[in-house]
Amino acid sequence: MNEAMRDAINQDLHEQIDRLINVGVALSSEKDTTKLLEQILFAARDLTHADGGTIYSVTDNAELKFETLINGTLDMYMGGTSGKPIPFPSIPLKIDSAPNLNALVAFAANKDIVVNIPDAYQPFDGFDMTAAREMDKKIGYRTQSVLTIPMKNHEGELNGVIQLINAQESTKDDSKNIIPFSAEIQRLVSSLASQAAVALTNRQLIDDMQRLFQSFTKVIAKSIDEKSPYTGGHCRRVPEITMLLANALNKNEQGPLADFNLSEADMYELNIAAWLHDCGKVGTPEYVMDKATKLETIIDRIELVEAKFEIKKRDFQIECANKINAAIKNNQFELIAEYEAERDAEIAKLETDFEFLANANVGGEFMPKDAQQRVAEIANQYQLVMANRTQPLLSDDEVLNLQIQKGTLNDEERLIINKHISITIDMLEALPFPKHLRNVPEYACGHHEKMDGSGYPRGLTRDEMSVPARMMAIADIFEALTANDRPYKPPKTLTQCLKILGFMKLDKHIDPDLFDIFVDHKVYEVFAAEFLDESQIDEVDVNNIPGYTPPEQR
Repeated sequence: MNEAMRDAINQDLHEQIDRLINVGVALSSEKDTTKLLEQILFAARDLTHADGGTIYSVTDNAELKFETLINGTLDMYMGGTSGKPIPFPSIPLKIDSAPNLNALVAFAANKDIVVNIPDAYQPFDGFDMTAAREMDKKIGYRTQSVLTIPMKNHEGELNGVIQLINAQESTKDDSKNIIPFSAEIQRLVSSLASQAAVALTNRQLIDDMQRLFQSFTKVIAKSIDEKSPYTGGHCRRVPEITMLLANALNKNEQGPLADFNLSEADMYELNIAAWLHDCGKVGTPEYVMDKATKLETIIDRIELVEAKFEIKKRDFQIECANKINAAIKNNQFELIAEYEAERDAEIAKLETDFEFLANANVGGEFMPKDAQQRVAEIANQYQLVMANRTQPLLSDDEVLNLQIQKGTLNDEERLIINKHISITIDMLEALPFPKHLRNVPEYACGHHEKMDGSGYPRGLTRDEMSVPARMMAIADIFEALTANDRPYKPPKTLTQCLKILGFMKLDKHIDPDLFDIFVDHKVYEVFAAEFLDESQIDEVDVNNIPGYTPPEQR
């Protein structure tokens, strides 16, 4: 061998090694398993100058699945990122519990050997290539050299197979000669297969961990929703709204957020945060979360109030009966009708007052001051004598709760509910989130903050919050407004919900630009179609939404 030939061989070897190194770097950075498998095949084909090839993955039920198939002569490219599905069924590694040795790729995988066939039309020790020759007849092709290499990870587990067809070399007239796969090429592809198996295993482990973590966050959210029949589904619906708004934001091309875009990794991080946004509610007592009426604790104490009213009615009746008996004894019959009228009036008033308290107990969006005052007047008006002790018909705690202005929670209970966000912060900040999820605590814990700094728990302003955190605030509010499982309010229509959100924008409670995008892209409609009752879905006139700015006016 002359020096020029040695230099050419060395140069070619250096180029192949460089190519192998570059391929290894590329494989280690690919995040999509489908693309990763495709890159492995393309790299192997490039190294060997093969006319065609196929790469297989291993399924959970021990089958070799076609992932990408390519052939230059046949102008064939299927699977992978081609957009063309591969019509061939997966190849089982076992048939009737015995190793499948009929298909070449299964043969190589089960035997754990590299199969290098110089010519498929010549006898080959250990495997019958008749099926391949029959396939050639059908498609008008000539399979000659075949290289099949199992891919095994560091634990010796099979995670794929590479098969290459017809190695080629260029001739002086630029045509291609089919040649066997050389021993050097086989070593290079085997080395590539080892790198690829490691990269594939790493990708699969990362994907598995992501799926596990995402499933775990959903389990936590479901357990929180299960704690309360009245907010069940909240932790599931907030992520839906959040991601709908995130997709709308990515499509937006107008306004201050026109250039803001969330990558696939950003979307995953936001989704995790949305699922975990209320994880602190695991520490919220059920009696507060489930407080359906103002007087509810373990039971709804309105029943005790009703019993006390019945006792008071009985007292009036006994008092009246005693007066009537005395009148009869004293021959004052003319007083009987007066006493009966007085009794009936008192009983009617008691019944009216109790009916008012029962309605007040249900809670609502707003309790007027005069209604709160009436609760106090009823409490001051009636007293009971029980166990020789005079006491108010309504206790101080009952009055306090019946005077709740909004909803069913008193100030102390609202502080307990609000504490869930502090618990959420403590829980999430205690977790060692990896780099790509380091923003989860900030995103998840900002959904009760307001743009003017009047929110909680940290009183952050708009400039102190990230865009994703501001998105979650809108999602959380919109879910609460549209929820049809709250015991203290009837379901609101879309128009009513958007009107309230519009006023919140004007009051600087929610992000104005995100709210406009929310309306522009009809996020509310998409969500409503899946989650709201038909009675809530009305025709929305965006021109009547307070604070909304149409695109042409921005």
